[in-house]
Amino acid sequence: MTDYLADVKRYDADADPAIVDKIIKHLGIALRSSRDAALVSCSDKSELDRVREKWGMKKLGADAGTSDKIIAEVCETMKGDRQKQRVTFYYLVAQKMGKLGDL
Repeated sequence: MTDYLADVKRYDADADPAIVDKIIKHLGIALRSSRDAALVSCSDKSELDRVREKWGMKKLGADAGTSDKIIAEVCETMKGDRQKQRVTFYYLVAQKMGKLGDL
């Protein structure tokens, strides 16, 4: 948890550990299944489609267009990170959608 929280805090110094923990619990076994599963690739369309459908639309309740727009913004925000941590990526998507409190 502390590694994930530290990574999120690179983008949001005031990140709430309880919210980060909720994202970690939501992702569950996927974070432990492989190193690749713990990362998001902004160059992989199927990966971004999965983030849109499972996180943006299903969990956060946004429509496809809004989800795509926010995901593109997060990809831009994190472009300096060669390896984009999934927890951080999901946190930033929820933050930009104003949905952190809903988690």
